[in-house]
Amino acid sequence: MTETVLVTGGTGYVGGWAIVALLGRGYDVRTTVRAASKEQSVREAMGERVGFAIADLMKDDGWDAAMAGVDYVLHVASPLGDQSAKDPDALIVPARDGALRVLRAATRAGVKRVVMTSAANAASPESYTAEGVTDETLWTVDSSSLPAYRRSKTLAEKAVWDFMAGYDGPTELTTVLPGAVFGPILTAHNVGTTQIIQRMLMGKMPGTPKIGLEVVDVRDLVELHLRAMVAPEAAGQRFLGTGEFVWMREIAAALKDALGPQAAKVPTRQLPNFMVRLAAITDPSLRAITISLGRRNRHTTAKAERVLGWKARPAAQTVVECAESLIAHGVVPEVAS
Repeated sequence: MTETVLVTGGTGYVGGWAIVALLGRGYDVRTTVRAASKEQSVREAMGERVGFAIADLMKDDGWDAAMAGVDYVLHVASPLGDQSAKDPDALIVPARDGALRVLRAATRAGVKRVVMTSAANAASPESYTAEGVTDETLWTVDSSSLPAYRRSKTLAEKAVWDFMAGYDGPTELTTVLPGAVFGPILTAHNVGTTQIIQRMLMGKMPGTPKIGLEVVDVRDLVELHLRAMVAPEAAGQRFLGTGEFVWMREIAAALKDALGPQAAKVPTRQLPNFMVRLAAITDPSLRAITISLGRRNRHTTAKAERVLGWKARPAAQTVVECAESLIAHGVVPEVAS
């Protein structure tokens, strides 16, 4: 019998690629959408083989029906909440409660395993000035001084592991902690986290801040989820799914080298930290990144490589193929040669 996988958030960037990979391997796939009106956009990208369930991470309704007959769950979605709100609970509560809602429904249904997408910043030193390399044994210490998004990912993951500590049943849990997710897009309607590359290509950044990213290709991240879903030894484990550490100026250089005229607007100068901090006073989108300026702490994926045989492709390849995809889909205007 064909196994069924429920993917939460099929309209999302990572969720969409997860559906593509699962269908390619012969699984029956069902995905959750908040409203029936969202189904068409998924069908246009994925075809008619995808099943749907109406379920909202902010509500209890629909989750038991969504889990009926499901063998595995990839909990990729996370409610964004109000990222402009001053109250951090606007992000923390939806992420934590949504994750618990999914896990409780999965355990009631007796699914084999839930693989939840967390974030590498849930396994990072509290100090943003820390150097060195960390692994999955480290848990981020929650602090009001941390950005609300980082706190939301940490507290949501802790909540599901705390739930499993008191659970005595057949369902298993695994979490995957990615870095900065780039790579090709599936549709022009959902660019996801590739907006950073989009902004660089369109010249919407005056320069590159001194920020380092651990770039992981969305296709590699999905592969890690699928391996974690079925490998017996992955049960009850956390897996970092970060990629190569690169500074944003190195991303800009890779785009310039590979794309030529198509990358004419990509900024080449690195912005001094004080300029970024000054700009953040009036630009809310910059406030969350100022704490990361100059940070060099990295994560190791040795566990995923050893246990699951996983390996991320080079960062330059990922960002270049991301840019080429954005151009091909018309998200970034093509430059006439």
